[in-house]
Amino acid sequence: MSTRSTPPLGDLERAIMDLLWDSPAALSATELRDRLAAGETSPRELAVTTVLTVLSRLEKKDFVSRDRDARPHLYCAVTSRADHMAELMHEVLGAAPDREEVLARFLGQVRPDEVDALRRMLDKAAGPQV
Repeated sequence: MSTRSTPPLGDLERAIMDLLWDSPAALSATELRDRLAAGETSPRELAVTTVLTVLSRLEKKDFVSRDRDARPHLYCAVTSRADHMAELMHEVLGAAPDREEVLARFLGQVRPDEVDALRRMLDKAAGPQV
């Protein structure tokens, strides 16, 4: 488990990270602003300077990296969405006084197909049986 705490993401930070996680290529602040404005669920009219401020915060939190050689600067996610979510799960479990109870409650709420996936992953993590 990581010793550092994962900084929380605000709504706009989350929206920007979702775009970066979904993009196969690095994006500029203008591209991010345009994609946010075109968003179907919550269209946002933002200034590029606002997006740049959020990107700067995300860079300080180690969520994004910036290609300073490119003009305009290009941004990409440092880790995957799955890595971020796994880190959050580890933090929640690490804060739980009774990890087993938290895991039991979590498992009690998963769908049957997720249970099958978890079994496969646990079997793979356990390695070959001797």
